Amino acid sequence: MACDATNENAVNELRRRKGRAGKPFAVMFANLTTLKRYCEVNEEEAALLTGHEKPIVLLKIKAKTNIAHFVAPDMDTLGAMLPYTPLHHLLLDQADEKLQAQYAPPVLVMTSGNFSEEPIAIDNEDALERLAPLADAFLLHDRDIHVRCDDSVARVDGEELVFLRRARGYAPYPVSLPFDSRPTLAVGGELKNTFCLTHDRYAFLSQHIGDMENAEVYESFEKNVEQLSHLFRVEPEIVAHDMHPGYFTTTFAERLNVRRVPVQHHHAHIAACMADNKLDNRKLIGLSFDGTGYGTDGAIWGGEVLLASYADFERVAHLQYLPLPGGDSATRHPWRIAVGYAEALALELNDLPFMQALDEKAVEIVRQQVRKELNAPRTSSMGRLFDAVASLGGVRSDVSYEAQAAIELEVLSKRFVNGAESYPYQIKDGIMLLGDLLQGVIDDVRSNQPAGLIGARFHQTLCAMAVDICKSTRNDTGINEVALSGGVWQNQTLLTLTRERLANENFVVYSHNQTPANDGGLALGQAVIANYSS
Repeated sequence: MACDATNENAVNELRRRKGRAGKPFAVMFANLTTLKRYCEVNEEEAALLTGHEKPIVLLKIKAKTNIAHFVAPDMDTLGAMLPYTPLHHLLLDQADEKLQAQYAPPVLVMTSGNFSEEPIAIDNEDALERLAPLADAFLLHDRDIHVRCDDSVARVDGEELVFLRRARGYAPYPVSLPFDSRPTLAVGGELKNTFCLTHDRYAFLSQHIGDMENAEVYESFEKNVEQLSHLFRVEPEIVAHDMHPGYFTTTFAERLNVRRVPVQHHHAHIAACMADNKLDNRKLIGLSFDGTGYGTDGAIWGGEVLLASYADFERVAHLQYLPLPGGDSATRHPWRIAVGYAEALALELNDLPFMQALDEKAVEIVRQQVRKELNAPRTSSMGRLFDAVASLGGVRSDVSYEAQAAIELEVLSKRFVNGAESYPYQIKDGIMLLGDLLQGVIDDVRSNQPAGLIGARFHQTLCAMAVDICKSTRNDTGINEVALSGGVWQNQTLLTLTRERLANENFVVYSHNQTPANDGGLALGQAVIANYSS
């Protein structure tokens, strides 16, 4: 799907038809010369944009461009890419560079041919029928598409490539393993699903499949498992899957007539980071920070400090358990998390600005859920803590896509983060307590501090807590290596702060390069753990 990225009405109409309320769109430029009029591009980013893989690259957008605001609302970056098919060159009227000064080549939103959360249409008849309400016109071809594959999304971190989504151009190129593996299938997670096949010293991670809650995505997953297994001639002797009993991927694994290995979600994250960095089977400190993962105690984990190897793990610290009113539905309404956390910690919120826009009855229902422990499961999720702070600070009370509140909080925080002071916090018996931190946020809101400063102080606090936990764990164990994994580490501000502070404390720090830190890399961790299971 394409439209004029400088036309606000066209962009809004595409959002309306596609059912994509706020998530940023990617933009395609005719060439690097045109792109540099809109975005700041360094040498490493230019090399990534012009390489043969042609991913979407996150770039800092320049001030006062004519890109429509709603292409990437409330963002300071833009997902930019260059043409990678002949059709793209024709659409963008690619011409000799000398002619570029005489006219402005079009700048196009380029997004997948589907309704939001549905698989990409790859068949002409399916597209004409399913996307008729979406598209004004179709460009069709007689060259069949056999495998769905989204664009890869990446950014440059220093001089390193970092994936947010690993797909076209990179998948299924193998990740080299530091050990010989048995033929293994790891089916990944429920969100941002990828799966992994291993054979000998190679792990073949699939392209991004999507969120498995959609029946058509599940069908695409099954088809892709069959295709890649045939392509790489892997007949699995082991199938690894998440411990969550309700995941569709777990159900799929249970149907296979091979040995099953359930793998804890956050252990898989740390193992994926280890394999990404070609580490052998040794124990290190893992900071596994994300939104949701099924814990060994049945709670929702997400702010975990592990002592982990491929073979096993021990949970040595975690964020304080707090209630999640409404369970998964709360992730779409950060205000519910903020109110629920405050109720559990006896913090007063009624005078805060964000509360004034909320329905009083809805607020009271959330409070009753917490008091009576009704549909309010316990969570130690770092992602949910970001949601709570973003809501308290007035950034966003409801979201239209995953991590929207956290992403917007980070954007606002960037110009304040250098020199910002941490909030008070306590760590007691391996539990990172949140009462003092959240009270500090509330006090700053009351004193009318800007949301960006609140966010900056919050980022500094999380960094300080992480470093303190690593230092105390090193004192107890002598272990000096730290792996950072989980979707929260795609927050570049938090990643940079924590990595630098840990390095200053003489830790050896590992993060992701070949695979995404989010659930898109989870299957790699599952696969290597399964190969070390007894």
